[in-house]
Amino acid sequence: MIFYLTTLYIIEHLEEKLYRWCFLEYQHISKIIGKENLLFTNLKSASQRKKLRPFGYIESKSVRQLASLKKSKSLYNLSKSCILDPFAKTVLTPQDSQKFNTFIFGGILGNYPMQARTKKEITSKMKLPARNIGKAQMTTDNAFYVVKEIAENGKKLEDLKFQEELVIPFKSGKGINEEMIIPFRYVLVNHKPLISKELLRYIKKKKGF
Repeated sequence: MIFYLTTLYIIEHLEEKLYRWCFLEYQHISKIIGKENLLFTNLKSASQRKKLRPFGYIESKSVRQLASLKKSKSLYNLSKSCILDPFAKTVLTPQDSQKFNTFIFGGILGNYPMQARTKKEITSKMKLPARNIGKAQMTTDNAFYVVKEIAENGKKLEDLKFQEELVIPFKSGKGINEEMIIPFRYVLVNHKPLISKELLRYIKKKKGF
């Protein structure tokens, strides 16, 4: 059995590769919730596991495979787990912290509009309760922050402040002022949208997704 402080957060990596954007979000998530509370699953390649090992527990098995293991053979107790799925019918509330001690997220490089990949690849295949944190699309690190605020800090979803897109200004190669709009919902922390400095630098350098 692994030992986490209060709540275990699981990222089921659903991309074939560990894209740089995903990696930077995962790194940020580890800072938000603490690597001792974070488990990466479905890491099929040794290089993916090596890159993510400094940021949490790692597993090559999928979360579905881990849940199907007998208790005597599993390091994880997933009996009180909840899937975070934007297509779930029920909103996550602070009271859910009495029901669940594990939260499962799909590790997806989000497409816009959403393609319901968490529902297709996790929720529909596991007999576990599911919750949403609003119907708007968030980045994975923002979703983790919101769930932590609700499940651990007792805040209601309506207590949190959001903005519905992120506008990132940058200069083109010709010195022209341009901007990129990321059409996801961002939670506001100290009146600013939550995004890691590393990811912001990466976006400005790449000038896009």
